[in-house]
Amino acid sequence: MPCHGTEVDAPMRHHFCWQPFLLGALCTLLFVFHTSWTISAAAAKPLTAILITARTELPDDNFADSAVLVLNNLGPAPIGLITNRPTKFHVSHLFPDLQGHLAQVRDKVYFGGPIEVDTVWFLLRASKAPEYAIKAFDDVYISANRELLLHLLRRDKPMDGLRIFIGHSGWAPGQLEAEISRGDWALAQANSDAIFNGKSDHPWPSSSAPKPTT
Repeated sequence: MPCHGTEVDAPMRHHFCWQPFLLGALCTLLFVFHTSWTISAAAAKPLTAILITARTELPDDNFADSAVLVLNNLGPAPIGLITNRPTKFHVSHLFPDLQGHLAQVRDKVYFGGPIEVDTVWFLLRASKAPEYAIKAFDDVYISANRELLLHLLRRDKPMDGLRIFIGHSGWAPGQLEAEISRGDWALAQANSDAIFNGKSDHPWPSSSAPKPTT
């Protein structure tokens, strides 16, 4: 299963205690405002991306019926973000200082995968490259820069072309290829409409989903 951790030279590493998320306690997530997110110049290179869809009977509930954006050049092995696993929490829960501005926003925070669920990532659509973001494909960029995210959330339409994730997915070298060969995943070209406008009817966690590992 694609739940093995790989160390990623991420341009946007940010840590806070995520265990309370699983228990429904959001107060500790305020730490998001007190930790700096950094970007690595070495990681600032274009990515190649594909979209993979898991077969329904995949035994890991985190990934059954999931659609995953796979980024191939972010680290020594592929990593990905599950794009159709909304959590039960609205974006405003993560940003209490912006709750007034985000009061009408009903978008959810998404579960990106069971690895490092104490990290925050986001995908955004932009006509040109934003600072502190890396191009994933076409007009879609990936980042976890705190200042950039707050800037986006203060817009008149804060969630326009924006999706926020906790955690990510990862594979050991050669693992994803083996899973594709045995039919665990169907491949498709990465498509921004599929990510931002696609159905997200597989909420996380499911009643039988295992506790994420870090």
